[in-house]
Amino acid sequence: MSMTDLIEAARVSKAWPFQEAQKLLKRYPDGVKPDGSPVLFETGYGPSGLPHIGTFQEVLRTTLVRRAFEALIGAKPEDGKTRLVAFSDDMDGLRKVPDNIENKAVLEANLGKPLTRIPDPFGTHESFAHHNNARLRDFLDRFGFEYEFVSSSDEYNSGAFDDALRQVLRRNQAILDIMLPTLREERRKTYSPVLPVSPTSGKVLQVPVEVVDAEAGIVRFTDEDGCVIEQSALGGMSKLQWKVDWAMRWYALGVDYEMCGKDLTDSVTQSGRIVQVLGGRKPEGLIYELFLDEKGEKISKSKGNGLTIEEWLTYGSEESLGFYIFPNPKSAKQLHVGVIPRAVDDYWQFRSTLPTQELDKQLGNPAWHLLRANGGFEAEEAPGAGDSLPVTYGLLLNLASVLGTEATEANLREYLESYIGAGKVTHELEALIATAVAYTRDYIAPTLHKRAPVANEAAALKVLDAFLATAAADTSAEDLQTEVYEIGKREEFGFDNLRDWFKALYETLLGSSQGPRMGSFIALYGIANSRKLIAEALAR
Repeated sequence: MSMTDLIEAARVSKAWPFQEAQKLLKRYPDGVKPDGSPVLFETGYGPSGLPHIGTFQEVLRTTLVRRAFEALIGAKPEDGKTRLVAFSDDMDGLRKVPDNIENKAVLEANLGKPLTRIPDPFGTHESFAHHNNARLRDFLDRFGFEYEFVSSSDEYNSGAFDDALRQVLRRNQAILDIMLPTLREERRKTYSPVLPVSPTSGKVLQVPVEVVDAEAGIVRFTDEDGCVIEQSALGGMSKLQWKVDWAMRWYALGVDYEMCGKDLTDSVTQSGRIVQVLGGRKPEGLIYELFLDEKGEKISKSKGNGLTIEEWLTYGSEESLGFYIFPNPKSAKQLHVGVIPRAVDDYWQFRSTLPTQELDKQLGNPAWHLLRANGGFEAEEAPGAGDSLPVTYGLLLNLASVLGTEATEANLREYLESYIGAGKVTHELEALIATAVAYTRDYIAPTLHKRAPVANEAAALKVLDAFLATAAADTSAEDLQTEVYEIGKREEFGFDNLRDWFKALYETLLGSSQGPRMGSFIALYGIANSRKLIAEALAR
């Protein structure tokens, strides 16, 4: 694949990352800004609670658009044509204590203060924000993202935002003209674009602010104790209201692309108007649907009702997380542990087909984008052949569930090696073995119930057992599957359809209403062991 071929295919691709990247190409037809600086992508993170997958997905999706844009202009990541900033809103005042924090007293005593000026309740970092920022960065690094982490507190405190803050003060009335009509009457009385930091309590104050000297950055306000204060709004002595802050950041950093969740639709509109007032330009972007929990409710960092990054990685792979996030960003998705097994298997199904696909089909394959996102291959290269697994994750889970209390990583590895050959358990399989043991222990084993077969099912099981008694130990999974299939079709057993036969196998042998291809399972578990399962079922 040549770079020219890739560019041509990318510019007509219907895959959503390329459709988003086309917006930037219209903005910068030559692929660069007029001043020659890199096209800037940004993601935002609010570290008021522990990071969950909803915070991670924005970095992933933005990276997918970034890599798609590079493909459109024929650039490689190392060319420096683009930048990605992961921006933490850690200058925000803490408004409420998250529900999923055990040591709440530390946070309750510091409500209202910037997140980076609140002690870490976990006792491991400089502040609460530093702790949560580290949690996010750890996973971004683990996944292999290329990004620059930027702290809001660092930018405010260092004076990096001072010039932009002066511009906000100069345009204070114009910003008020935009914001006040959008607020309830009571809120208008205290609203100010600038939120001063109290010199006495250290809290971020929601009070009316008078601009005394925009050029010098001086503002006047009434402190919590009733004293009228004149102080600088620069150098970390204030922060901006959310929508103004977002617009100021776009203006100060020169952001070209930023996506956000549906709940920020109004913020995008108002911040877009404000950045124009400041003299900047609203970024391109995508408004995506939010993740929902198992009950269909919105996931919240403070409620802690979503999956954490660590939870997904306990039960699934990094690649499967990216795969689950990839499709249809404008459609809501439920996010809970139950979606993990299928995500793992679907990812590997797409990845295994990638090397044999034509280029236009590759660009629509989620695996192509995910491999590019973390440096899996260069822009002009095709992904390598042999990217497939000899067993599905679902099959590993069924094996682990049958082993029950004996399901250990060592045992699963032993079964796999007897099935695929010694020394052929890859790094990817090793990871899935560990997660299969954990998932089975925590979510499958407690739900299993092996029922006794009814008369026709027992008769069919006896025929299957008789076949296995004469089958060679190395009978292929396909031959085993064919025989299982033929037994289920025999009229004497009275199954209305094959689905009823396979369901009977799953419920009597595995204790579940659904399961794997039985031929593959028998080959992996072993013919002798499978006969023991049948004997146990018949004995019930």
